[in-house]
Amino acid sequence: MGNKKILIVEDDNFVAEVYMAKLAEIGYSASWACNGKEGLDFLDRDDFSLILLDVLMPVMNGMEMLDEINKNENWKKIPVILLTNVGEKDNIENARKFGARSYLIKSHFTPAEVIEKIESILSEQQKI
Repeated sequence: MGNKKILIVEDDNFVAEVYMAKLAEIGYSASWACNGKEGLDFLDRDDFSLILLDVLMPVMNGMEMLDEINKNENWKKIPVILLTNVGEKDNIENARKFGARSYLIKSHFTPAEVIEKIESILSEQQKI
């Protein structure tokens, strides 16, 4: 686990801080970007094992960031979990089309369940 780095792209300070703390508790390193543009800047500077991505954000939303991730050969290998309050069927289908590994509605999942999903995806990645 030790060198796993998670990029949290989330405009809600409280939500981001909850996940930063939870990830640190279990030994992951996490970075936090407030919007998709800032998230892309983080991807330019560092390597990440997984991206936890909100959809509705200022400057650049999560779907726009996901589109940019897919245009980059190195980035598109990084698993992305969308964690959002947007539950419309079209958004979920678009997220899948753009390669998101999972689409979680914030109000339907506790932070512990989201962490379980992160660990599950990361353990799958190790087997590849």
